[in-house]
Amino acid sequence: MDAQYQRIDGILGEDCERNLRNALRYLEYLKTAIKYPCRLTGIEYFPWEERYLLGGWDEEEYEKLKTHNPSYTDEYDLVELTEPESRYNDVIAKVRRISDKKIFEIGLSWLKCTDSKIENYQLLHDYSVWHVNY
Repeated sequence: MDAQYQRIDGILGEDCERNLRNALRYLEYLKTAIKYPCRLTGIEYFPWEERYLLGGWDEEEYEKLKTHNPSYTDEYDLVELTEPESRYNDVIAKVRRISDKKIFEIGLSWLKCTDSKIENYQLLHDYSVWHVNY
């Protein structure tokens, strides 16, 4: 078993299935482990952006919508982590966009730390791997 899966097992124990109970356990772990300030950005385009980036929809409309919606290209400061929505079992990150200070709530599995040299990067990467692969 590789080191990443060992770290995830260390957090959740034998049952690492993605479910609400384990998402809540992971949330409690991250609340104690994440160091602030924590600068974030998107791992890949957010669901609302897909049709504009892959489907060839109107670029001007996309740019206008990005002023009111979070974009994967934006940078954010993590404000707090909150309980997951039960539908997706994804911890919610309350974030503040750097450019205009707007607050958004985004599933944590969609975000990554901007600095790969700090511990938060690995913590969030492990969480995303758990959320996507278990």
